Amino acid sequence: MTIESNLNPLVTQVQPSPIRVFDGLISNIPGIIKLTLGEPDFPSPDAAKVAAISGIEDNQTKYAPSPGTPDLLENISDFLKRRYDLDYPSNQISVTVGATEALASAFLTILQPGDKVIVPNPMFSLYDSIIKIQGGEPIHIDTSENGFILSPEMIQEAVDANDGQVKAVLLNYPTNPTGVTWTYDEAKAIADVCRKNDLLVVSDEVYSEFVYEGEHVSMATLLPELTLLVNGVSKSHSMTGWRIGFLAGPEEIMKYVAVGHQSLVTTASTVSQIAASAALETGDDYIVEMREAFKERRDYFYNALTSVGFTIKNPNGAFYMFAGIPEDLNQDSFQFAVDLAENAKVAGVPGTAFGIGGENFIRFSYAASLDEIKEASDRIVNYVHSLRNK
Repeated sequence: MTIESNLNPLVTQVQPSPIRVFDGLISNIPGIIKLTLGEPDFPSPDAAKVAAISGIEDNQTKYAPSPGTPDLLENISDFLKRRYDLDYPSNQISVTVGATEALASAFLTILQPGDKVIVPNPMFSLYDSIIKIQGGEPIHIDTSENGFILSPEMIQEAVDANDGQVKAVLLNYPTNPTGVTWTYDEAKAIADVCRKNDLLVVSDEVYSEFVYEGEHVSMATLLPELTLLVNGVSKSHSMTGWRIGFLAGPEEIMKYVAVGHQSLVTTASTVSQIAASAALETGDDYIVEMREAFKERRDYFYNALTSVGFTIKNPNGAFYMFAGIPEDLNQDSFQFAVDLAENAKVAGVPGTAFGIGGENFIRFSYAASLDEIKEASDRIVNYVHSLRNK
């Protein structure tokens, strides 16, 4: 008997994150500018750091309540009301170890073996593994021909084709990797078809604070009775390493989410919760500062890339460019990304890392500094010119 035969096949059949794999592949190239990971370059808010230090000095380092500290739960509730007009009392919120654990807790709660989940592609690569490890089966829908927006017709077609086995839809707007987000009408149409088919929705809205024209539309405002809302402070408050996310939803689901969450991690870090609470309470101006900076970077980078023939569809949210490789260049996204890293010293992630619809694309994160974005833009433009002049 081999070691492998004793392992859970749901785990052994899941691959490591291709984003992280590619990032590791090119990280040792001297002088490279890495636009691979989705991590804001801003420091965490001063209020968060001061609160954490004070908490440590006051010996607030014991276990927090499993759902979250009372202060943080209250500030999450206030934040959701203030920013999105959502009404979630503390008993309908769980504080998680980042948004990833929020997703894991959500699917642990709602999925039974064989349940199917509609996942629009291109997608954040961990979605696949999170669903599969819970025994679910992703149904991948290519949205590349629809401006990277899932349509109600696509949902209905998938439901009809799977004979009642579709349990849920996983949504992510604004979207990683495309930066695309939806309008109110597009979101409402999706809410209507999900309600019609009694589909649960897990809505990953971690980029909700980074919408550059218009306002973010939360699925929870349109379909509260069926939506599990995922968010956190990692992106909105530049607190990736603090690992604080949260999950909110209907009370009758959240009481079971709390059990799953407790079984996975017991509770999130007390000190991190103190920091996140301070950030949510005082950090609205900081979010505006980051949003304005990202918009400037987006506009500069968009103009540079499109000037040499990259095609980019409506990057109105998050901080990613999902750039279609110019048609006269190598359309193999992995090889193009490797060549760009080795020859231009700029790293993006091959579009194939994000599922179907990703070939011929490369994702760049513009969460780097403006100086790095400008230098990367020059290098990419010069590299494309050099290929055309061969």
